Amino acid sequence: MLIGRKKEIKILEEAYHAKESRFVAVYGRRRVGKTYLIRESLNSKITFQHTGYYGGKLSDELFEFCASLREYGRKDFSKPENWLEAFELLKDLIRSSTEKRKVIFLDELSWIDTHGSDFLMALEGFWNGWASARKDILLIVCGSVTSWMLRKIIHNKGGLYNRLSCRIHLQPFTLNECEAYVQSRNIIMNRHQILECYMIMGGIPYYWSFLEKGLSLPQNIDRIFFAKDAPLEQEFDYLYAALFRNPEPYIKIVSALGKKKTGMTREELLHATHSADSGNFSARLQDLENCGFLRKYRRYGMKERNANYQLIDNYTLFYYKFLENRPTDEHYWSNQINTPGRNAWCGLAFERVCLEHVSQLKQALGISGVLSEEYAWACKEDSSNGIYGSQIDLMIVRKDQVINLCEMKFSAKAYAVTEKVAEDIRRKSSDFLTATGTRYAIHEILVTPYGVTGGSYTGDIQKVITADDLFRSEPSSF
Repeated sequence: MLIGRKKEIKILEEAYHAKESRFVAVYGRRRVGKTYLIRESLNSKITFQHTGYYGGKLSDELFEFCASLREYGRKDFSKPENWLEAFELLKDLIRSSTEKRKVIFLDELSWIDTHGSDFLMALEGFWNGWASARKDILLIVCGSVTSWMLRKIIHNKGGLYNRLSCRIHLQPFTLNECEAYVQSRNIIMNRHQILECYMIMGGIPYYWSFLEKGLSLPQNIDRIFFAKDAPLEQEFDYLYAALFRNPEPYIKIVSALGKKKTGMTREELLHATHSADSGNFSARLQDLENCGFLRKYRRYGMKERNANYQLIDNYTLFYYKFLENRPTDEHYWSNQINTPGRNAWCGLAFERVCLEHVSQLKQALGISGVLSEEYAWACKEDSSNGIYGSQIDLMIVRKDQVINLCEMKFSAKAYAVTEKVAEDIRRKSSDFLTATGTRYAIHEILVTPYGVTGGSYTGDIQKVITADDLFRSEPSSF
C-alpha cells in the first residue's frame, strides 16, 4: 500500500498516459522507497525491469541484464559483449511487445555503469536514436547514488543533456506520512512515540518496516538496533558503502559533523578531517548534501563562503550517539529511559526534526504563502555593547518584514516556561536586535511537543507550536 507520494504518483501517471515517449529520472536517499513507488504505481504495466548488481564487473552486469531479458520473454540470443549490443536486445524485446505502452524500468543505474563500461553511451543511443522517436515508450531510470544521478543523468552535459521529460526527487516521509504508515500496518503508537521513532529513524520507510506490532517502541528499538543479529546492526556500513565507491572520506566528514551540534564551515571541516583543500572535497560535501545527510545553511548576515554544514540525517546522528561504540546490553534502549545521555540526545534530535518540518512550522504560523528564507545565527559575548552571546538554530526571515526566532525545546510533558527560560529567550532577541540593527519585527516562537505552562512568563512568546502542528500534512501543490 502506497502512503503519501500523491504528487509523485501523478507525475508517473501523466508520463504513462502521454501521447509521446517520456524519459523520467527518479532519485533520492537510499532506502527512501524509490523502487517501491515505481513498482506499486506501474507494476502490472512494466514491460521490462532490470536492477544493477552492486559491486559487479561489466561481465557481471551484462550477465544479470541478460537474465532480466529472459525473465521478460526474450529468448534464444547470444550473450552481448558490450552495452551497445545489450540495448539492441532490449529493442528486440520492445518490438515484440503487444502492450500499448512499453514501460522500461532501469533501477540502480550507477551500479550498472561500471568503471570503463560504455553504458551511458549506449543509454544515450537507445533514447536519442531510437526510443524518443517512437510514441509508445516510458523509460524510467532510478538510482540511490543521488550525486551520480545528478551529475550523469539530470545535469548531463553530453548526449543526455536536456533529454529528461521530468524528474522525481523522492523525499523521506514526513511525520504525517509516518503516522499513516504505522496506522496502515495496525501498529498502535501515539504521536509522542511516532515523534521519538522519527528522531531515531527519520522518515525512511525501509527502517519503519522493521517495526513489529505488539511491541512497545523501546522494545522495537532494542530489537531493530541492539539485539543480537539485529536487522539494522550493520546498516551504517552498508549505507555509505552502497552510496559511495570510496566511502571513507565521506564517513570522515559525517563523523566530524556528528560531534558538532551547530555544524562546521568548510574550513573547519578541512581541519577536522585532515583533508586537502581541493575540488574533490567540495564535491564530497555536495554529494552528502544531495543525498540528504547534511544541510548547508548560511548564518544570517554572513556570505555564502561562510556557510555552515550540519549533519541532518536522523539515523546517522543516532548511530554516532548510541551505536558507534555498540553496547552489549540487548535491552539498552529500554534501560536508557530518563538517563542524562538520552535526554540530551532528545533535545538535539528534536531540533533536527523541526528543521525537517519547516513547511509545517510555516503552516502553523499561517505564513505558508509568504516568501521566506531560513537561517541560523550566533554571536559572541560583547559586554561593551550589551551583548551576552547567543545561538539561534532557526530563524524564518519573511518578506512581510517579520523574523520568527524559533526556540525548540523537547519535553515529554507540557514545557515549563520558567523565569530563567523566558529571560534566555528575551536575551536572544535582544542580542539579535543589537548585533544586526534589523528593523524587522521580531516574533519569538517556541516549538515544544505538548505546549507550555508558566503563566506570566509566556507573555512575550508570540506563538507556541506543538507536535500536533508538526504532524500537519504538506499543503497540496497540484
